[in-house]
Amino acid sequence: MKKYNLAIIGGGPAGMMAGIQASKNGAHVVLIEKNPYLGVKLLITGKGRCNITNAEEDLKKLIGVYGQNGKFLYSAINKLSNTDVINFFENGGVRTKVERGNRVFPVSDSSKDVLYILQKELKKNKVEVKLNSEVKEIINKDNSIQKIILKNGKEITADNYLITTGGKSYPGTGSTGDGYAWVKKLGHTVIDPCPALTPIIVKENTAKELEGLSLKNVEISIWDKKKLGSEFGEALFTGNGLSGPIILNLSKVVEKNGIKDLKLQIDFKPALDFPTLDKRIQKDFAEIKNKQFKNSLDKLMPKKLIPVIMKLSGIEETRKVNEITKIERKTLVKLLKEFELTITGLVGFEKAIITSGGVDIKEIDPKTCKSKIINNLYLAGEVLDIDGPTGGYNLQVAWSTGYLVGENIK
Repeated sequence: MKKYNLAIIGGGPAGMMAGIQASKNGAHVVLIEKNPYLGVKLLITGKGRCNITNAEEDLKKLIGVYGQNGKFLYSAINKLSNTDVINFFENGGVRTKVERGNRVFPVSDSSKDVLYILQKELKKNKVEVKLNSEVKEIINKDNSIQKIILKNGKEITADNYLITTGGKSYPGTGSTGDGYAWVKKLGHTVIDPCPALTPIIVKENTAKELEGLSLKNVEISIWDKKKLGSEFGEALFTGNGLSGPIILNLSKVVEKNGIKDLKLQIDFKPALDFPTLDKRIQKDFAEIKNKQFKNSLDKLMPKKLIPVIMKLSGIEETRKVNEITKIERKTLVKLLKEFELTITGLVGFEKAIITSGGVDIKEIDPKTCKSKIINNLYLAGEVLDIDGPTGGYNLQVAWSTGYLVGENIK
């Protein structure tokens, strides 16, 4: 039976990066993937555009976005920083660009180009890839993995093993949480996985009326008597709620605080405070004083939003704007600054970008990503209990932790 230096379970970003780096160090590597091709989830990231990483120059700030567990990443990110990731793909022929929020994308806007470079590097470095190969069992004896048994009955043995099976988000891509069951059986603690970076569902039918409306430069906050969190940027109305970058980030606040009695507030005009917005509306109305209310709002808000705001304001649409009272105008200002919706839930794993929770990092050596419980086991990527906001941060975890494992396999 052929014996490898490293057997990797999971052909996502972390698994591919680990395989490339370990093989560069001369290791004999096998990469086991249950799907018919590698990088299934990678292909759909960033809506198929692949937000490779985040270009934040201050590495302390970069690590800070992951919260308490971010400290675990110091060694990994020092080995392979966000700049190193950009250089890796640029050197492979994928030109990159930086967009709002320091998000890094391929100039081509195609995740296929990113996957192509990884596959090319795997082939160049002679990593053996086994597709359509589902793991049935991991055999452990005396705190060391002895072998992997595949569903087709074949066995794989190696000096070291790496689990990079991802989390439970987007189960259609194969992320069904298999890795959690294996590591639990091996003696590891798994912090309960929950969906993170997921759309928010609201009670009101307003969402359906506004479905497809894209919002830019808005501020959205989550409330439960007091403000629990807020984000500035882009969002999108869906059939039953909201999605988009700032909503995905706020979903973690919703998850953490429980959904009961939570409100979502949209400030459509965050650059203007209440008095300034009121003066702006007065100025607009003075210029078109004989126009009907329904024809007076084009400069103030997107077209699709106008019927909803008019209905909620209670102002008759045929009223001339010079007849609108001060109280009615204040109601209009409040709707634009504090547009409130009731949160009823989160979409869940089906559309969650990332999984929060996973293997307890206290049981992993941050300098190597090696298990402190099983002598020849490593863990990397989303299977670990580390997650960040949208903006390329979660792929950076995958690249860096995968690379760190590869560096430690000789």
